[in-house]
Amino acid sequence: MTPALRALEAAGIAFDVCEYTHRSDDRPDYGREAAAELGLSEHEVFKTLLVSTETGELVVAVVPVSCRLSMKAVAAAAGTKRVTMCDPAAAERSTGYVVGGISPIGQRKRLRTLIDESAVRLDIMYVSGGRRGLDIGLAPAELVALLDADLAALIA
Repeated sequence: MTPALRALEAAGIAFDVCEYTHRSDDRPDYGREAAAELGLSEHEVFKTLLVSTETGELVVAVVPVSCRLSMKAVAAAAGTKRVTMCDPAAAERSTGYVVGGISPIGQRKRLRTLIDESAVRLDIMYVSGGRRGLDIGLAPAELVALLDADLAALIA
């Protein structure tokens, strides 16, 4: 039971657990692997990325695995001039999860979260469940509410 699953259960949110066998750590695109292994569209599966603002604030960006994160769009949505990708080790320390298994839910430290607006067109979106090989399917509105997230255009 990961912190993400515990947080969803504690909040009384309905979700589906989807597990698959993570094949290899030398495949850096964990989100696309999840979509392929689970037989889902890459538009339904979302990756969790952390960026750092010029003041050092970490911000979570949740975007479809089919798309690239727009740093300019994330900066605008975060109300800052510039963001950079967070160092993987810093992301792991902050969230309590390993890269490739970082969930936007149940992170060690609550961070401001931005979710790409494309999520609201879906009945169910899939995000990491807190470890490689584990995804969670849930209603986008439930995720937004749970995380007090902002919806924004985040993709290039």
